[in-house]
Amino acid sequence: MSNSKINIKNLEEVKKALGSKSLKVCVIGIGRIGLPTALSFAKSGLQTIGVDINEELIEKINSGIFPLKDEPGYEDIFKQVLNEKTFSVTSKIENAVPNSDLILLSLPTPMDEKNIPDYSALISVAKNLSHILSPNSLVIVESTIEPGFIENEMISLISNSNTLKIEDTFQIGVCPENANPGEILHDFTNLPRLVGGTNGNITQIIKLIYNFVFKVDLIEMPNCKTANAVKLTTNVFRDINIAFVSELSLMFEKLGIDTMKVLEAAKMKYNFQIHYPGAGVGGPCLPINSYQLLNTAQRTGVKLNMIESGRKINEKMPEHVVDLISNAFVESNQILQNSKILILGLSYKPNVKDIQLSPAKVIVEKLQKLGVDVYLYDPFFTSTIIFGLETQNNLENILPEMDGAIIVTGHEDFKNIPISLFSKMKHPILVDTRGIIDPVSAKKEKIIFRGLGRGGF
Repeated sequence: MSNSKINIKNLEEVKKALGSKSLKVCVIGIGRIGLPTALSFAKSGLQTIGVDINEELIEKINSGIFPLKDEPGYEDIFKQVLNEKTFSVTSKIENAVPNSDLILLSLPTPMDEKNIPDYSALISVAKNLSHILSPNSLVIVESTIEPGFIENEMISLISNSNTLKIEDTFQIGVCPENANPGEILHDFTNLPRLVGGTNGNITQIIKLIYNFVFKVDLIEMPNCKTANAVKLTTNVFRDINIAFVSELSLMFEKLGIDTMKVLEAAKMKYNFQIHYPGAGVGGPCLPINSYQLLNTAQRTGVKLNMIESGRKINEKMPEHVVDLISNAFVESNQILQNSKILILGLSYKPNVKDIQLSPAKVIVEKLQKLGVDVYLYDPFFTSTIIFGLETQNNLENILPEMDGAIIVTGHEDFKNIPISLFSKMKHPILVDTRGIIDPVSAKKEKIIFRGLGRGGF
């Protein structure tokens, strides 16, 4: 255990520790957000250690291999901090935590099979901290959690061993992450962040530390639960609005209206914030964030009808995609059963290597139940097994063998595919769920085309 712990409650002492770069940082959970966070602290000159239970990840990092190739800018920072020896990783939390002044928690908060938020990772670490946290440490939770989770759960879990007491022997606060996968460096260096602590003094100390590392505006919240409420509000706003335009797109298809034309014109109005329809909403944030608020609502006896309805709409969009391909096969006088269909895009969002809660999985499963022989292609997943199927590594070679194709993810690479390539399929049938393909060009190539929300063609 360190003998040189700073007084984490003293603003001036923390300021001196930052100036001398003697503040020691431990980041628990070094995944998509945690690793860039740890690298950012290490780049500022603070001795930073990352902790993770993934031994394969630890081994990879210790071998000098950067695991997030789809996060521009961070590989250079990774090499820099390894060279400067300000960053290290371990799987042994009991060695890292006691010697650190600042403990950052960047742990996943997924859902279980019943769509109930799963805080088991945070709970497990909190129970561990109750035995290994040094007195006079500051714990900051970056994970996305429900309002009140810090106050109602985390504090009592860390205090459980009776050796630690909040605001006496340890401090806690939040600074919810707000970075977009694939754009984390940009977001970490440009977007404002929320800070909240159990009291005003701790909020100021968290603000001081994060300003030292990130140089962005930090918005002080009155407490932890308000900061977490803001984070969830901003993400669920997106989930609801995607559901809104997706539902409209279903009607516009029947009316012969092109949803993309509607949205491009609508965004000209000063107070309209554009959202696009699609095959569904995936990832570790939006679907889970909506269920986090729904879980809070159930706990507090409130009914959040709009959020619940939005979730149902977004979760039904993969079914509509299957309806589109089925309809196109009818027009082509082809039988869907035993046909070969290529899914283009497996990631839940464009230009990242991440399939968490991806709508592509649901589409694949629904097609397989209809007897379709499904093939997969994604530039981020070549020659590997995804959803139990081997991915293809060459689009030009595989397309001529296909009876149809569905664009599920709007990867930038897909925007550069010549429309003529799709016409080489055995039965040129194409469904575009992301507004990438020009319907007029598709028709010129004699492709039977369906665009999600693209009525009028």
